Amino acid sequence: MSSSKPCVLLVEDEPAQREVLAYNLEAEGFEVLRACDGEEALLMLDETPPDVVLLDWMLPNVSGIEVCRQIKTRNDTRNVPVIMISARSEEVDKVRGLETGADDYVVKPYSVAELMARVRAALRRVRPATVGERLSYDDIVLDAETHRVTRGEDEVKLGPTEFRLLATFMEKPGRVFTREQLLDRVWGRDIYVDTRTVDVHVGRLRKALTKGGGSDPLRTVRGTGYALG
Repeated sequence: MSSSKPCVLLVEDEPAQREVLAYNLEAEGFEVLRACDGEEALLMLDETPPDVVLLDWMLPNVSGIEVCRQIKTRNDTRNVPVIMISARSEEVDKVRGLETGADDYVVKPYSVAELMARVRAALRRVRPATVGERLSYDDIVLDAETHRVTRGEDEVKLGPTEFRLLATFMEKPGRVFTREQLLDRVWGRDIYVDTRTVDVHVGRLRKALTKGGGSDPLRTVRGTGYALG
């Protein structure tokens, strides 16, 4: 499973509902992590920060509101969009959900199509390349839909791995990614790859980007990893 697939953490204690949602998310091309209560959700966040969280309000043990509050107060997960799902349609509940940090709020019963559209909208903000957007940084333009990269007037020829690597950097310019984070996003968490492989592919990406004589946009952060710009 390639982790260029965006990852959704689905937190829902009702098994039938959980499976229907997971089925639809997988059909849309998402990787789905399932949690049946708040405690399990928080453990999963430690292991695998997802791209989006779909969170039911009414959960056993730790409530959805509390899970949302913890996601939004932790440095490593505070930018992960949370879409809260609730049977509570009262304005006061909606406000409470949003004040806790939820990025969106969907009331049951909802249409699956609408929920999928909201997940894609949330993803567009955090990982634009996975929904076919165009990304640009300085004179580099990456078109996720046509799989083309240009620098200035020149087309940059990249293999699929280098393309995913560049997309990851361009989604968060300036952010330093560790080799482990790059392995997770570009190769996928089900594949065993040595961290030195990351260095090899970053080297190839550098070579391709500077072929036309432009400066090297990638920065090596000693002892940590790499960043764009």
